[in-house]
Amino acid sequence: MTNGPTRLADLSATRLTAGYAAGEFSPVEATREVLARAEAARVAVNAFTRIDAESALAQAAESTERWRRGEPAGPVDGVPVTVKDLLLTRGAPTLRGSRTVRAQGATWDEDAPAVARLRESGAVFVGKTTTPEFGWKGVTDSPRHGVTGNPYDPGRTSGGSSGGSAAAVASGAGPLSLGTDGGGSVRIPASFCGIFGLKATYGRVPLYPASPFGTLAHVGPMTRDAADAALMMDVICGPDWRDWSQLAPETGSFRQALAGKVTGLRVAYSPTLGWDVPVAPAVAAAVRRAVDALAGLGADVEEVDPGVADPVEAFHTLWFSGAARVVQPLGAANLALLDPGLQEVCAQGARYSALDYLAAVDVRMALGRAMGRFHSVYDLLVTPTEPLTAFAAGVEVPPGSGHARWTGWTPFTYPFNLTQQPAATVPCGLDGDGLPIGVQLVGARHADALVLRAAHALYEAGTADIPAPPVP
Repeated sequence: MTNGPTRLADLSATRLTAGYAAGEFSPVEATREVLARAEAARVAVNAFTRIDAESALAQAAESTERWRRGEPAGPVDGVPVTVKDLLLTRGAPTLRGSRTVRAQGATWDEDAPAVARLRESGAVFVGKTTTPEFGWKGVTDSPRHGVTGNPYDPGRTSGGSSGGSAAAVASGAGPLSLGTDGGGSVRIPASFCGIFGLKATYGRVPLYPASPFGTLAHVGPMTRDAADAALMMDVICGPDWRDWSQLAPETGSFRQALAGKVTGLRVAYSPTLGWDVPVAPAVAAAVRRAVDALAGLGADVEEVDPGVADPVEAFHTLWFSGAARVVQPLGAANLALLDPGLQEVCAQGARYSALDYLAAVDVRMALGRAMGRFHSVYDLLVTPTEPLTAFAAGVEVPPGSGHARWTGWTPFTYPFNLTQQPAATVPCGLDGDGLPIGVQLVGARHADALVLRAAHALYEAGTADIPAPPVP
């Protein structure tokens, strides 16, 4: 993002840690600026459920002393971080956007694995960011915390379900945020808010507690750029015994992998995945420019579709069943407190049989095999992240679109939750209303480093340079 004079709150995590090491400024100074931005983002777009200034400044003071001694705790020591309010964070309630969760009476003494790794590395926790109730949809509004707007236009949605995290990063309220992605929930808001987002390969970033949405749910970084995401991945991919489905630790560094080039990469560009998807002209043009940039950097680009059918009904079966499982322990009085849309999908999910669920698993397996075959030929698949830009805040689907659910306008994201592939979104321009557009890069399972390398190349080429948002 570009615009105006640079302040500490506008710096990337990699630039902040370099400045700490050189003695240019301290974590306390950076955290004070970020806290001011966080409060502004809370007021302007409702990005936060909680800001803990006192704790953040105390953590920053401890980090400042470590840097003074030349003994940083880890790669993100002193970097302000926010956490989506679906992930456990020690000392802060995790309310999940729901009036059914009681903040009082719980100890809140445990970190989710990725949060724990950031804490061990010295990160400064600024606060918790908004989510729709239990993260169930692709926009961010909830009965408990209200509607989260977009820093590029507060009347537009930030996307979801990690909409608060995307709005926080875009607003300068910390360069790093932890999001979760079940059907595009990192990539949708990152695209709408003009930042970088990565849905890592399933199991690459350990998750606990296990999501009721099963292996659709991934954890990933939401950052200013791909270099910051690589830095974050080097930290949050650390092993954690609480996640039995985690992958073996990476043997190399994601940051070091950024140094590679994209020359010779086999890139498949699919404007619509071969489906009948109306892509906004401004989106199509911006994504085409990003594809041309990859070709200009030496990638071997071919326009080709993966040759798969839209798996939306299978996704619905798995996702809505997960939603029904989320609320199953709630009594009738609590069910009445839920988001009306969530009540609807839970009722639908409860009607599916075990055979319906297994049939959806069959579709998922076939899709995974098809994409595995596709990636035996192509290193990367490139699509629009979404076929449109941010629409009105406070609604699940664009007004007048005719879509019944959020999956109607997110056809390019949820398929890769089914296949568990790494997928990233990179900003690639603005539309006529000044709203960000994202291009999606998808790799084969376990090819997270390759996705990050290609995304970093787009940043280095200037393709991802867009104006900073006017708000806050």
